[in-house]
Amino acid sequence: MIQRYSACVDGGIKNRRRTSYFLTPDPYTPMIRFHDVTKRYSTGYDALNRLSFELGRGEMAFLTGHSGAGKSTLLKLIAAIERPSRGQIFIDDRNVTNISRRGIPRLRRKVGMVFQNYQLLHDRTVFDNVALPLVIAGVPQQEIGKRTRAALHKVGLLRREKALPITLSGGEQQRVSIARAVVNRPPILLADEPTGNLDPELSDEIMRLFEQFHQVGVTVLVASHDLDLISRFNKRIIRLHNGRLLEPAHPRTASRVR
Repeated sequence: MIQRYSACVDGGIKNRRRTSYFLTPDPYTPMIRFHDVTKRYSTGYDALNRLSFELGRGEMAFLTGHSGAGKSTLLKLIAAIERPSRGQIFIDDRNVTNISRRGIPRLRRKVGMVFQNYQLLHDRTVFDNVALPLVIAGVPQQEIGKRTRAALHKVGLLRREKALPITLSGGEQQRVSIARAVVNRPPILLADEPTGNLDPELSDEIMRLFEQFHQVGVTVLVASHDLDLISRFNKRIIRLHNGRLLEPAHPRTASRVR
């Protein structure tokens, strides 16, 4: 069992208690599985074409390809923002291909999403932005405070909790976005071009942050066109071309992409 540190907060980080939350990553147990998935839009355009792959529980991988290759569509299918036209999608051993509207909120509590443009509420404080998923989920107020400040501490922004997003740098805004994505403790973290608006140094810091979540058992999938950046990490690379899967760059895991 991998241990996660849960921060105990009372106006700041005072101490930590060791709690088990994430299971030991097992690369042979898929957290995400696509079987022969096609996404065709009403125009007749196939964003994804007969895509089959698995991402192991607790694995971190990069998703790359040219603009329009299908990266964003794939991530949206995992979070049920889009629906497949054909094929089957399994998340945490559950077939979510035809998930009902009532089932979508439960699925999305398992999935944290980070976007290139941050998607923050600029009239709300950093604290309020991060706390929003917990408020929507009806988490008790005291627990909201603890979990929100623990997430901000994890991304190094606890001291900026009262700031407005507009006063933060691009790298700091992306860290707020990441804190919001993980505050619900999801087992899956998705990121769509999270470093697209950042300089190389900040981009590396953000990727290292994703790696830290992977190290405590979170399944992480990052879409990026920055091959130089992702090549610095010894992680599997899933390549898309015109909606189809190409051979992965990581030979040790090639057998898991079919």
